[in-house]
Amino acid sequence: MKTLTGILFFLISVTILGAQNINQFDANGNRHGIWKKNFEDSKVIRYEGEFYHGKEIGLFKFYKNIKSKPILSATKEFNETNNISEVKFLASNGKVISEGQMDGKTFIGTWKYYQKGSNGILTLEEYDNNGKLVGERLVYYPNGEIAERQNYNQGVLNGNSIWYSDKGVVLKEFNYVNDELHGEAKFYNPKGELIVEGFYKRGKKDNIWKYYKNGNLIEKKDFTYKPKYIKKTP
Repeated sequence: MKTLTGILFFLISVTILGAQNINQFDANGNRHGIWKKNFEDSKVIRYEGEFYHGKEIGLFKFYKNIKSKPILSATKEFNETNNISEVKFLASNGKVISEGQMDGKTFIGTWKYYQKGSNGILTLEEYDNNGKLVGERLVYYPNGEIAERQNYNQGVLNGNSIWYSDKGVVLKEFNYVNDELHGEAKFYNPKGELIVEGFYKRGKKDNIWKYYKNGNLIEKKDFTYKPKYIKKTP
């Protein structure tokens, strides 16, 4: 009986000491050591990880509260030298939705987004150090073929954008300037045959647009801007 009582006392003591060693602050009021926080008015854990004098280090886990159960939704792996972390976002079934780097709360570098039904890539994006999209952004079909190819500069579309069929056939080509359609535009049928071509000017159709069928020009439309009212000179 004394032995059983001693074991129970030991377990209770360990539990109390363990609870006392989490969610602690250092002498300067910074979080230090293991931290675990629950959702408000709940026993469901919201996040857990370790701080070193106010800085996150190592692996942090973040949870969703789904039907009063903690479901892992994201992980962040921190280093000891800066605020950059390796991040993964997860679906409720544990499958990785996306992964990349963050500097604090800012997306940086290459980010990968995955197909819902497989581990294939859905989207590839590149962010600068300010969290703005730069360079080429690619979207893929489930079969691995490229669906969209776009170019960004300082977070806005600039340059050529191309859309493809799941067989790799070009379906349309646009040109963007500062996030607006501006320049030549072409549309193709699933066989890759040109069916429409024309120009955009600051987001609107402009000049002569041509329409084709079976490779033959069948129609032209003039979208050149014509002011409704012309001021008369005195």
